[in-house]
Amino acid sequence: MPRAQTRAATRPSALSPLPLWLTTMTVSVLVLLAGSATAQEQKVIKSHGYSFYGDLTYPENFEHFDYVNPDAPKGGEISLPFVGTLDSMNPYSGKGRAHLFSIFGFESLLGEAPSGEPLPADVYGESYCLLCESLEYPEDKSWVIFNMRPEAQFSDGTPVTAHDIVFSHNLLLDEGLKSYADAVRKRIPKVEALDDHTVKFTFADGISRRSLIETVGGVPAWPKAWFEETGNGLKDSWMDPPPGSGAYMVESVDLTKRIVLKRNTDYWGKDLPINRGRMNFDRIRLEIISDDTSAFEAFKAGEYTFRAEGDSKKWATGYDFSKVTDGDIVKAELPDGSPPTPSGIIFNLGREALQDRAVREAVALMFNFEWTNESLQYGLFNHRASFTQDTPLMAQGAPEGAELALLESLGDLVPAEMLSEPAVVPHTSDSSRLLDRRNARQASKLLEEAGWTVQNGMRVNEAG
Repeated sequence: MPRAQTRAATRPSALSPLPLWLTTMTVSVLVLLAGSATAQEQKVIKSHGYSFYGDLTYPENFEHFDYVNPDAPKGGEISLPFVGTLDSMNPYSGKGRAHLFSIFGFESLLGEAPSGEPLPADVYGESYCLLCESLEYPEDKSWVIFNMRPEAQFSDGTPVTAHDIVFSHNLLLDEGLKSYADAVRKRIPKVEALDDHTVKFTFADGISRRSLIETVGGVPAWPKAWFEETGNGLKDSWMDPPPGSGAYMVESVDLTKRIVLKRNTDYWGKDLPINRGRMNFDRIRLEIISDDTSAFEAFKAGEYTFRAEGDSKKWATGYDFSKVTDGDIVKAELPDGSPPTPSGIIFNLGREALQDRAVREAVALMFNFEWTNESLQYGLFNHRASFTQDTPLMAQGAPEGAELALLESLGDLVPAEMLSEPAVVPHTSDSSRLLDRRNARQASKLLEEAGWTVQNGMRVNEAG
Protein backbone atom coordinates (compact mmCIF):
# COMPACT_ATOMS: atom_id res chain seq x y z
CA MET A 1 0.00 0.00 0.00
CA PRO A 2 1.13 3.57 -0.54
CA ARG A 3 2.92 5.09 2.42
CA ALA A 4 1.24 8.14 3.91
CA GLN A 5 3.37 11.00 5.15
CA THR A 6 2.43 14.40 6.54
CA ARG A 7 4.02 17.40 4.95
CA ALA A 8 3.02 20.77 3.55
CA ALA A 9 1.22 20.43 0.25
CA THR A 10 2.84 23.60 -1.05
CA ARG A 11 6.34 24.89 -0.56
CA PRO A 12 6.50 28.11 1.48
CA SER A 13 7.83 31.16 -0.29
CA ALA A 14 10.09 33.80 1.30
CA LEU A 15 8.33 36.97 2.49
CA SER A 16 9.76 40.36 1.59
CA PRO A 17 10.39 42.84 4.46
CA LEU A 18 7.17 44.70 5.30
CA PRO A 19 6.99 48.48 4.86
CA LEU A 20 7.10 50.44 8.13
CA TRP A 21 3.49 51.54 7.81
CA LEU A 22 2.37 47.91 7.93
CA THR A 23 4.07 47.02 11.22
CA THR A 24 0.87 47.51 13.18
CA MET A 25 -0.69 44.72 11.13
CA THR A 26 2.14 42.24 11.65
CA VAL A 27 0.47 40.13 14.34
CA SER A 28 -2.76 39.82 12.36
CA VAL A 29 -0.92 38.91 9.18
CA LEU A 30 1.12 36.23 10.96
CA VAL A 31 -2.02 34.76 12.46
CA LEU A 32 -3.66 34.63 9.03
CA LEU A 33 -0.58 33.06 7.45
CA ALA A 34 -0.37 30.45 10.19
CA GLY A 35 -4.03 29.60 9.72
CA SER A 36 -3.55 29.29 5.97
CA ALA A 37 -0.52 27.03 6.40
CA THR A 38 -2.46 24.78 8.75
CA ALA A 39 -5.30 24.55 6.25
CA GLN A 40 -2.84 23.51 3.56
CA GLU A 41 -1.25 20.80 5.71
CA GLN A 42 -2.48 17.48 4.41
CA LYS A 43 -1.33 13.92 4.05
CA VAL A 44 1.07 13.31 1.16
CA ILE A 45 1.05 9.80 -0.25
CA LYS A 46 4.31 8.29 -1.44
CA SER A 47 4.00 5.12 -3.47
CA HIS A 48 5.53 2.77 -6.04
CA GLY A 49 2.45 3.06 -8.24
CA TYR A 50 -0.99 4.58 -8.65
CA SER A 51 -4.44 3.00 -8.51
CA PHE A 52 -7.50 4.68 -9.95
CA TYR A 53 -9.84 2.55 -7.82
CA GLY A 54 -8.12 2.11 -4.45
CA ASP A 55 -5.24 0.13 -3.02
CA LEU A 56 -2.55 -1.30 -5.28
CA THR A 57 -2.65 -5.05 -5.88
CA TYR A 58 1.13 -5.51 -5.89
CA PRO A 59 3.09 -4.42 -2.79
CA GLU A 60 6.13 -2.18 -2.87
CA ASN A 61 8.58 -5.08 -2.82
CA PHE A 62 6.83 -7.31 -5.39
CA GLU A 63 9.19 -9.47 -7.45
CA HIS A 64 7.16 -9.90 -10.65
CA PHE A 65 3.58 -9.87 -11.92
CA ASP A 66 1.62 -12.99 -10.98
CA TYR A 67 0.83 -14.02 -14.55
CA VAL A 68 4.41 -14.10 -15.89
CA ASN A 69 7.09 -16.77 -15.72
CA PRO A 70 10.02 -14.91 -14.16
CA ASP A 71 12.40 -17.56 -15.53
CA ALA A 72 11.02 -17.55 -19.06
CA PRO A 73 13.76 -18.29 -21.61
CA LYS A 74 14.85 -15.44 -23.84
CA GLY A 75 15.64 -15.76 -27.52
CA GLY A 76 14.05 -16.52 -30.86
CA GLU A 77 11.78 -14.44 -33.03
CA ILE A 78 8.06 -13.83 -33.35
CA SER A 79 6.66 -12.49 -36.60
CA LEU A 80 3.27 -10.88 -37.15
CA PRO A 81 1.32 -9.52 -40.13
CA PHE A 82 0.15 -5.99 -40.80
CA VAL A 83 -2.52 -5.71 -43.48
CA GLY A 84 -2.34 -2.37 -45.30
CA THR A 85 0.30 0.18 -46.17
CA LEU A 86 2.70 2.25 -44.05
CA ASP A 87 4.77 5.31 -44.91
CA SER A 88 6.02 6.68 -41.58
CA MET A 89 7.66 5.69 -38.31
CA ASN A 90 6.00 8.52 -36.37
CA PRO A 91 2.48 7.65 -35.15
CA TYR A 92 2.16 11.02 -33.39
CA SER A 93 2.24 13.00 -36.64
CA GLY A 94 -0.80 13.84 -38.71
CA LYS A 95 1.29 13.04 -41.78
CA GLY A 96 1.43 9.51 -43.10
CA ARG A 97 0.50 6.21 -41.51
CA ALA A 98 2.63 4.50 -38.88
CA HIS A 99 2.32 1.22 -36.97
CA LEU A 100 2.40 0.75 -33.20
CA PHE A 101 5.78 -0.93 -33.73
CA SER A 102 7.05 2.63 -34.02
CA ILE A 103 6.51 3.26 -30.29
CA PHE A 104 7.79 -0.03 -28.84
CA GLY A 105 11.05 1.64 -27.89
CA PHE A 106 9.51 4.43 -25.81
CA GLU A 107 8.74 4.28 -22.10
CA SER A 108 6.89 6.47 -19.62
CA LEU A 109 7.09 7.32 -15.93
CA LEU A 110 4.43 4.74 -15.11
CA GLY A 111 4.67 1.47 -16.99
CA GLU A 112 2.33 0.34 -19.71
CA ALA A 113 2.54 -2.24 -22.48
CA PRO A 114 4.31 -1.08 -25.67
CA SER A 115 0.97 -1.10 -27.49
CA GLY A 116 -0.42 1.35 -24.94
CA GLU A 117 -2.52 -1.24 -23.15
CA PRO A 118 -2.59 -1.17 -19.33
CA LEU A 119 0.16 -2.91 -17.44
CA PRO A 120 -0.15 -5.12 -15.46
CA ALA A 121 -2.73 -7.04 -17.47
CA ASP A 122 -4.40 -8.78 -14.53
CA VAL A 123 -5.81 -5.71 -12.75
CA TYR A 124 -7.76 -2.61 -13.73
CA GLY A 125 -6.81 1.01 -13.25
CA GLU A 126 -3.35 0.39 -11.78
CA SER A 127 0.05 1.62 -12.99
CA TYR A 128 3.45 0.93 -11.47
CA CYS A 129 6.67 2.91 -11.57
CA LEU A 130 8.92 2.37 -14.57
CA LEU A 131 11.05 5.44 -15.33
CA CYS A 132 10.24 6.65 -11.84
CA GLU A 133 11.09 4.82 -8.62
CA SER A 134 8.32 6.54 -6.62
CA LEU A 135 5.65 9.20 -6.87
CA GLU A 136 4.18 11.59 -4.30
CA TYR A 137 0.85 13.37 -4.26
CA PRO A 138 -1.45 15.00 -1.68
CA GLU A 139 -4.87 13.63 -0.82
CA ASP A 140 -6.59 16.22 -3.01
CA LYS A 141 -4.31 15.25 -5.95
CA SER A 142 -3.58 18.89 -6.72
CA TRP A 143 -0.10 17.91 -7.89
CA VAL A 144 2.15 14.92 -8.32
CA ILE A 145 5.93 14.58 -8.06
CA PHE A 146 7.76 11.73 -9.79
CA ASN A 147 11.14 10.72 -8.40
CA MET A 148 12.94 9.27 -11.41
CA ARG A 149 15.37 6.36 -11.58
CA PRO A 150 18.88 7.77 -12.09
CA GLU A 151 19.91 4.58 -13.93
CA ALA A 152 17.29 5.02 -16.68
CA GLN A 153 18.85 5.73 -20.06
CA PHE A 154 18.04 5.92 -23.75
CA SER A 155 19.41 3.31 -26.14
CA ASP A 156 22.24 5.69 -27.12
CA GLY A 157 23.47 5.64 -23.51
CA THR A 158 22.31 9.13 -22.52
CA PRO A 159 20.33 9.41 -19.24
CA VAL A 160 16.58 9.97 -19.12
CA THR A 161 16.05 13.11 -17.05
CA ALA A 162 13.22 15.21 -15.72
CA HIS A 163 14.06 17.74 -18.44
CA ASP A 164 13.23 15.11 -21.08
CA ILE A 165 9.86 14.51 -19.40
CA VAL A 166 9.04 18.24 -19.36
CA PHE A 167 10.15 18.54 -22.99
CA SER A 168 8.02 15.56 -24.08
CA HIS A 169 4.94 16.90 -22.28
CA ASN A 170 5.30 20.32 -23.88
CA LEU A 171 6.05 18.82 -27.30
CA LEU A 172 2.74 16.94 -27.23
CA LEU A 173 0.97 20.19 -26.34
CA ASP A 174 2.73 22.26 -28.99
CA GLU A 175 2.74 19.80 -31.89
CA GLY A 176 0.31 17.01 -30.99
CA LEU A 177 -3.41 16.85 -31.65
CA LYS A 178 -5.06 20.20 -30.95
CA SER A 179 -7.97 18.55 -29.13
CA TYR A 180 -5.51 16.79 -26.81
CA ALA A 181 -3.51 19.96 -26.21
CA ASP A 182 -6.58 22.07 -25.45
CA ALA A 183 -7.91 19.54 -22.93
CA VAL A 184 -4.56 19.02 -21.20
CA ARG A 185 -3.64 22.71 -20.90
CA LYS A 186 -6.87 23.38 -19.01
CA ARG A 187 -6.23 20.53 -16.58
CA ILE A 188 -2.44 20.65 -16.22
CA PRO A 189 -1.34 24.29 -16.12
CA LYS A 190 2.23 23.63 -15.00
CA VAL A 191 4.99 21.04 -15.32
CA GLU A 192 8.50 21.64 -14.03
CA ALA A 193 11.80 19.84 -13.48
CA LEU A 194 12.69 20.39 -9.83
CA ASP A 195 16.11 18.86 -10.53
CA ASP A 196 17.57 16.35 -13.00
CA HIS A 197 15.58 13.45 -11.59
CA THR A 198 12.47 15.07 -10.09
CA VAL A 199 9.51 16.32 -12.12
CA LYS A 200 6.34 17.94 -10.80
CA PHE A 201 2.93 18.29 -12.48
CA THR A 202 0.45 20.80 -11.03
CA PHE A 203 -3.25 20.24 -11.72
CA ALA A 204 -6.02 22.81 -12.07
CA ASP A 205 -8.61 23.54 -9.38
CA GLY A 206 -12.28 22.72 -9.75
CA ILE A 207 -11.88 19.57 -11.85
CA SER A 208 -11.86 15.83 -11.28
CA ARG A 209 -8.21 14.79 -10.85
CA ARG A 210 -8.57 11.03 -10.39
CA SER A 211 -7.23 10.15 -13.85
CA LEU A 212 -4.66 12.93 -14.23
CA ILE A 213 -1.82 11.16 -12.40
CA GLU A 214 -2.20 8.18 -14.71
CA THR A 215 -2.41 10.52 -17.71
CA VAL A 216 0.85 12.37 -17.04
CA GLY A 217 2.49 9.11 -15.97
CA GLY A 218 1.80 7.70 -19.43
CA VAL A 219 3.44 10.44 -21.49
CA PRO A 220 6.22 8.89 -23.62
CA ALA A 221 9.74 10.04 -22.76
CA TRP A 222 11.64 11.43 -25.75
CA PRO A 223 15.25 12.64 -25.72
CA LYS A 224 15.25 16.43 -25.82
CA ALA A 225 18.79 16.47 -27.22
CA TRP A 226 17.81 14.41 -30.29
CA PHE A 227 15.10 16.86 -31.33
CA GLU A 228 17.43 19.81 -30.80
CA GLU A 229 20.26 18.19 -32.77
CA THR A 230 18.17 16.90 -35.70
CA GLY A 231 15.68 19.75 -35.93
CA ASN A 232 12.86 17.22 -36.19
CA GLY A 233 9.46 17.91 -34.68
CA LEU A 234 6.56 15.76 -33.59
CA LYS A 235 4.61 16.89 -36.64
CA ASP A 236 7.26 15.51 -39.01
CA SER A 237 7.06 12.09 -40.66
CA TRP A 238 10.16 10.27 -39.37
CA MET A 239 11.79 7.29 -40.98
CA ASP A 240 14.52 7.06 -38.34
CA PRO A 241 12.84 7.51 -34.93
CA PRO A 242 14.60 8.99 -31.89
CA PRO A 243 16.29 6.60 -29.47
CA GLY A 244 13.97 5.23 -26.82
CA SER A 245 14.61 3.92 -23.34
CA GLY A 246 12.69 0.66 -23.79
CA ALA A 247 13.64 -2.98 -24.19
CA TYR A 248 13.41 -2.94 -27.99
CA MET A 249 15.06 -0.81 -30.64
CA VAL A 250 14.61 -0.62 -34.41
CA GLU A 251 16.95 -2.95 -36.30
CA SER A 252 15.70 -2.40 -39.86
CA VAL A 253 12.87 -0.65 -41.69
CA ASP A 254 11.49 -1.21 -45.19
CA LEU A 255 7.94 0.10 -45.14
CA THR A 256 7.11 -1.78 -48.35
CA LYS A 257 8.05 -5.12 -46.74
CA ARG A 258 8.77 -5.27 -43.02
CA ILE A 259 9.89 -3.66 -39.76
CA VAL A 260 12.26 -5.56 -37.48
CA LEU A 261 12.82 -4.77 -33.80
CA LYS A 262 15.63 -6.26 -31.76
CA ARG A 263 15.91 -6.65 -28.00
CA ASN A 264 18.41 -4.26 -26.47
CA THR A 265 20.80 -6.52 -24.55
CA ASP A 266 22.00 -3.45 -22.62
CA TYR A 267 18.48 -2.42 -21.63
CA TRP A 268 18.75 -0.58 -18.32
CA GLY A 269 15.45 -1.88 -16.89
CA LYS A 270 15.62 -5.58 -17.71
CA ASP A 271 15.79 -6.61 -14.03
CA LEU A 272 12.98 -4.39 -12.72
CA PRO A 273 10.07 -6.31 -11.17
CA ILE A 274 7.70 -4.68 -13.67
CA ASN A 275 9.72 -6.21 -16.54
CA ARG A 276 10.72 -9.59 -15.13
CA GLY A 277 9.44 -12.47 -17.26
CA ARG A 278 8.41 -10.14 -20.09
CA MET A 279 9.90 -9.02 -23.43
CA ASN A 280 11.55 -12.36 -24.08
CA PHE A 281 11.90 -12.48 -27.88
CA ASP A 282 15.23 -11.42 -29.33
CA ARG A 283 13.47 -10.10 -32.41
CA ILE A 284 9.95 -9.03 -33.33
CA ARG A 285 9.25 -8.90 -37.06
CA LEU A 286 6.27 -7.20 -38.70
CA GLU A 287 5.46 -8.38 -42.23
CA ILE A 288 3.62 -5.68 -44.20
CA ILE A 289 1.06 -7.22 -46.58
CA SER A 290 -1.44 -5.38 -48.78
CA ASP A 291 -4.61 -7.44 -48.17
CA ASP A 292 -5.90 -10.17 -45.87
CA THR A 293 -6.17 -12.83 -48.56
CA SER A 294 -2.47 -12.43 -49.31
CA ALA A 295 -1.72 -12.32 -45.57
CA PHE A 296 -3.49 -15.64 -45.00
CA GLU A 297 -1.64 -17.28 -47.87
CA ALA A 298 1.64 -15.90 -46.50
CA PHE A 299 0.85 -17.49 -43.13
CA LYS A 300 0.15 -20.84 -44.78
CA ALA A 301 3.51 -20.54 -46.55
CA GLY A 302 5.31 -19.85 -43.26
CA GLU A 303 6.27 -16.23 -43.94
CA TYR A 304 5.22 -15.23 -40.41
CA THR A 305 4.57 -17.22 -37.24
CA PHE A 306 1.56 -15.80 -35.36
CA ARG A 307 -1.86 -14.87 -36.70
CA ALA A 308 -4.89 -13.64 -34.77
CA GLU A 309 -7.91 -14.64 -36.83
CA GLY A 310 -10.86 -12.26 -36.93
CA ASP A 311 -12.96 -13.96 -39.61
CA SER A 312 -15.36 -16.54 -38.18
CA LYS A 313 -15.84 -18.29 -41.53
CA LYS A 314 -12.11 -18.60 -42.08
CA TRP A 315 -11.60 -19.86 -38.51
CA ALA A 316 -14.30 -22.50 -38.99
CA THR A 317 -13.45 -23.64 -42.51
CA GLY A 318 -10.09 -22.23 -43.62
CA TYR A 319 -7.64 -24.06 -41.38
CA ASP A 320 -7.90 -27.56 -42.80
CA PHE A 321 -4.57 -27.54 -44.66
CA SER A 322 -1.77 -30.01 -43.99
CA LYS A 323 0.41 -27.88 -41.69
CA VAL A 324 -2.50 -27.68 -39.23
CA THR A 325 -3.39 -31.37 -39.40
CA ASP A 326 0.30 -32.32 -39.12
CA GLY A 327 0.76 -30.12 -36.04
CA ASP A 328 3.23 -27.67 -37.59
CA ILE A 329 0.64 -24.94 -37.00
CA VAL A 330 -1.23 -24.94 -33.70
CA LYS A 331 -4.79 -23.64 -33.93
CA ALA A 332 -6.05 -22.62 -30.49
CA GLU A 333 -8.38 -20.20 -28.76
CA LEU A 334 -6.34 -18.17 -26.29
CA PRO A 335 -8.40 -16.26 -23.69
CA ASP A 336 -6.44 -13.14 -22.78
CA GLY A 337 -8.75 -11.71 -20.12
CA SER A 338 -9.63 -8.68 -22.22
CA PRO A 339 -13.23 -7.48 -22.48
CA PRO A 340 -14.77 -8.05 -25.91
CA THR A 341 -14.63 -5.33 -28.51
CA PRO A 342 -17.61 -3.00 -27.86
CA SER A 343 -20.39 -3.83 -30.31
CA GLY A 344 -24.13 -4.15 -30.26
CA ILE A 345 -27.36 -2.51 -31.37
CA ILE A 346 -26.92 1.21 -30.77
CA PHE A 347 -30.07 3.34 -31.01
CA ASN A 348 -30.02 6.89 -32.34
CA LEU A 349 -31.99 8.75 -29.66
CA GLY A 350 -32.07 11.78 -31.92
CA ARG A 351 -34.97 10.03 -33.65
CA GLU A 352 -38.15 10.72 -31.71
CA ALA A 353 -39.60 7.23 -32.13
CA LEU A 354 -36.55 5.65 -30.52
CA GLN A 355 -36.72 7.87 -27.45
CA ASP A 356 -39.41 5.53 -26.09
CA ARG A 357 -37.77 2.72 -24.12
CA ALA A 358 -40.59 0.30 -25.01
CA VAL A 359 -39.95 0.84 -28.72
CA ARG A 360 -36.25 0.14 -28.28
CA GLU A 361 -37.01 -3.02 -26.32
CA ALA A 362 -39.40 -4.20 -29.03
CA VAL A 363 -36.83 -3.67 -31.77
CA ALA A 364 -34.19 -5.52 -29.74
CA LEU A 365 -36.54 -8.48 -29.24
CA MET A 366 -36.72 -8.95 -33.00
CA PHE A 367 -32.99 -9.62 -33.25
CA ASN A 368 -32.44 -13.37 -33.21
CA PHE A 369 -28.87 -13.79 -31.99
CA GLU A 370 -29.05 -17.57 -31.72
CA TRP A 371 -30.12 -18.01 -35.37
CA THR A 372 -27.55 -15.47 -36.56
CA ASN A 373 -24.77 -17.18 -34.63
CA GLU A 374 -25.63 -20.71 -35.77
CA SER A 375 -26.48 -19.87 -39.39
CA LEU A 376 -23.99 -17.13 -40.23
CA GLN A 377 -21.19 -17.23 -37.65
CA TYR A 378 -20.58 -20.96 -37.23
CA GLY A 379 -21.65 -20.90 -33.58
CA LEU A 380 -18.43 -19.17 -32.56
CA PHE A 381 -19.90 -16.24 -30.65
CA ASN A 382 -21.55 -15.78 -27.26
CA HIS A 383 -24.49 -13.50 -26.59
CA ARG A 384 -23.15 -10.42 -24.83
CA ALA A 385 -24.82 -9.16 -21.68
CA SER A 386 -22.47 -6.24 -21.05
CA PHE A 387 -19.90 -4.02 -22.75
CA THR A 388 -17.54 -5.21 -19.99
CA GLN A 389 -18.43 -8.90 -20.39
CA ASP A 390 -16.40 -11.37 -18.30
CA THR A 391 -14.58 -8.68 -16.34
CA PRO A 392 -14.93 -7.49 -12.72
CA LEU A 393 -16.58 -4.34 -14.08
CA MET A 394 -19.58 -6.25 -15.42
CA ALA A 395 -22.83 -5.53 -13.56
CA GLN A 396 -24.35 -8.68 -12.08
CA GLY A 397 -27.41 -9.13 -9.91
CA ALA A 398 -29.38 -6.31 -8.33
CA PRO A 399 -27.43 -3.18 -7.33
CA GLU A 400 -26.42 -2.85 -3.70
CA GLY A 401 -24.12 -0.86 -1.44
CA ALA A 402 -22.29 2.08 -3.02
CA GLU A 403 -23.65 1.24 -6.47
CA LEU A 404 -27.24 1.40 -5.23
CA ALA A 405 -26.55 4.67 -3.41
CA LEU A 406 -25.15 6.20 -6.59
CA LEU A 407 -28.15 5.13 -8.67
CA GLU A 408 -30.57 6.44 -6.05
CA SER A 409 -28.82 9.81 -6.07
CA LEU A 410 -29.63 10.21 -9.78
CA GLY A 411 -33.37 10.43 -9.09
CA ASP A 412 -35.70 10.19 -12.09
CA LEU A 413 -32.82 9.64 -14.50
CA VAL A 414 -32.79 5.99 -13.40
CA PRO A 415 -35.83 3.74 -14.03
CA ALA A 416 -37.27 2.47 -10.74
CA GLU A 417 -36.77 -1.20 -11.66
CA MET A 418 -33.01 -0.68 -11.98
CA LEU A 419 -32.85 -0.13 -8.23
CA SER A 420 -34.27 -3.53 -7.33
CA GLU A 421 -34.00 -5.89 -10.30
CA PRO A 422 -30.90 -7.75 -11.54
CA ALA A 423 -28.85 -6.38 -14.40
CA VAL A 424 -30.44 -6.93 -17.80
CA VAL A 425 -30.12 -10.45 -19.16
CA PRO A 426 -30.40 -10.70 -22.97
CA HIS A 427 -33.47 -12.44 -24.33
CA THR A 428 -33.11 -15.84 -25.97
CA SER A 429 -34.52 -16.82 -29.34
CA ASP A 430 -35.27 -19.96 -31.34
CA SER A 431 -32.11 -20.80 -33.31
CA SER A 432 -34.02 -22.97 -35.81
CA ARG A 433 -35.76 -20.07 -37.54
CA LEU A 434 -35.01 -16.39 -38.15
CA LEU A 435 -38.38 -15.20 -36.84
CA ASP A 436 -38.98 -16.15 -33.23
CA ARG A 437 -42.77 -15.91 -32.94
CA ARG A 438 -42.77 -15.78 -29.13
CA ASN A 439 -40.50 -12.74 -29.10
CA ALA A 440 -42.42 -11.22 -32.01
CA ARG A 441 -45.66 -11.40 -30.01
CA GLN A 442 -43.97 -9.76 -27.02
CA ALA A 443 -42.55 -7.01 -29.23
CA SER A 444 -45.97 -6.43 -30.79
CA LYS A 445 -47.53 -6.03 -27.34
CA LEU A 446 -44.89 -3.49 -26.31
CA LEU A 447 -45.48 -1.45 -29.47
CA GLU A 448 -49.25 -1.52 -29.00
CA GLU A 449 -48.86 -0.26 -25.42
CA ALA A 450 -46.55 2.49 -26.67
CA GLY A 451 -49.19 3.70 -29.14
CA TRP A 452 -47.90 2.06 -32.30
CA THR A 453 -50.75 0.27 -34.09
CA VAL A 454 -50.92 -1.62 -37.38
CA GLN A 455 -52.55 0.32 -40.22
CA ASN A 456 -52.29 -0.78 -43.84
CA GLY A 457 -49.54 -3.22 -42.93
CA MET A 458 -47.39 -0.66 -41.11
CA ARG A 459 -46.84 0.38 -37.50
CA VAL A 460 -47.86 4.01 -36.99
CA ASN A 461 -48.56 6.24 -34.01
CA GLU A 462 -50.83 9.26 -33.61
CA ALA A 463 -48.44 11.39 -35.64
CA GLY A 464 -48.86 9.01 -38.55
